[in-house]
Order: sequence, then C-alpha cells, then structure tokens
Amino acid sequence: MHGFTDVDRQSDPNSWVDVLDRLTEEPFYRAYQQRVRQLLHPAPGRRYVDVGAGTGASAAQLKDEHGVSVATVDYALTMAAARQARGLTQSTVADAHHLPFLSDSFDGAWADRTLQHLADPHAAIKELIRVVRPNGRIVLADPDYDTQVLDIADQSLARRVLRFRADVLLRNGTLAHQHAGLLAAHGLVDVTTEPRTLLVRNPTAVDNVLGLRSWAATAAQRGVLDPADARAFEDQFDDAVVAHRFTYAVTFFLTAATVT
Repeated sequence: MHGFTDVDRQSDPNSWVDVLDRLTEEPFYRAYQQRVRQLLHPAPGRRYVDVGAGTGASAAQLKDEHGVSVATVDYALTMAAARQARGLTQSTVADAHHLPFLSDSFDGAWADRTLQHLADPHAAIKELIRVVRPNGRIVLADPDYDTQVLDIADQSLARRVLRFRADVLLRNGTLAHQHAGLLAAHGLVDVTTEPRTLLVRNPTAVDNVLGLRSWAATAAQRGVLDPADARAFEDQFDDAVVAHRFTYAVTFFLTAATVT
C-alpha cells in the first residue's frame, strides 16, 4: 500500500511529514488548496473539520484567513504531533470511517487527497455528511489517476507503469471523477466539480513528480512488471529528461456540495 495509507508503520514516518511540507510549497498545490477552502464558503465564527489533515497546513490557512474554528483529523500519530507542534490544538487521531464527533457538529468538512487511501471511501463520505449540519458544505479533492499521461518513447510501457500507480499503489486511485455522483446519490445539492491538471515538465519538481521514476522498480519488486521492463522505463525516463521532452500530467477533481 501507499505510504500515506499508514504513515506510522513506515520505516521513517517523519519523512512523510517532509513530503507534505514540500508539496505545500508547490504553486499547483497552493492554488488548488486555496480553491478548496473557498468552496467551503467560510465565514467568521463558523466551525470546520479537515479529515485526513496531514500536517494541517490547509487547516491553519483556513483558520487564519477567515477567523473560523478548525478541527483536524488524521489516522497517523505522526501527523497529529506535527499539527500540534504548529499550533493546531483541535487535533484528533481517528479513523475517517468513524469520526468521533456528534452529528451536525460542523458548518463544513473537507477531505483533500484522503479518499484515495481509504479502505471504504463510501463510508467516509457518509461520515462527512453526518457531521455537517444542513446547509453546510462538503469538499472532496483527489487526483484521478485514470487521467495520467507520460511522454517517454514506449507509450505502451508508460501506460503499464501508470496503471500500476492507478490500480495497485493506491486503493482508490481512479475514484475522483465519481465524487460528484456519490454526493448527489446521498441527496446533497449544488454539486459542482472543477478539474485542475497538474502538469510537470521539470522532473525534479513536485517531490520528483511524486516519485514517478521509482514506480516501475516498485512494480517489478511486487511481481507485476518484468525487471527488464522496469530498467527500460528508467532509461527512457532519463532519455526524456535529457531530450527536454519529459511531460507528466494528472488531473485533480475538486468536488463540492451542500448538505440538505
């Protein structure tokens, strides 16, 4: 499973805090997270919850920018310690499938790059709806790895490695384009979806393109890609970089709705 599925069990849990800190500095991430906060329709004095909050960077921004109260939830003790060290005192270690809050407790809730890692994203959506009072807002944000493209010489090989990312490395790597339908099915209204495409030309950007060069080797280690193909992928990756042809893209879906 992906490291963010269970940060505390990784060999170096704090390295995943560093990953989030690096991503927070990326212009693409700053921009789409600002839009996520806008979609909550925040107003002073209201109360919000960030589920799968990680280091809490976006929660802190919402709190400081709008004078609201923000609770944060994450499954990892490592992330809770990072949030508390940064002054987010309403920090809870809990399972997104079973939120420790009363019904109708918040004016809004969001889950940013969270549902892709969960065992049961449908149960988590139900919990988000449960804890948000009527007329409150819910915002979901995730990349949809069905939308990936990569420019290397062997496009068939590229697709095989990208499918590994979509179907094996992540529990729900292709769910994001269904978020709107899931919220509508639960009776939410004013459902909107906005695509935001992450386009990377510099292979050292966006945390080395989310570790893209290593995906093929990981696939080989797990027995789903021939080691020779994994080496070929790495060679073609490097060739694309040298030739200035390297291009990777994946689309994020920002989905928002109002609880009835």
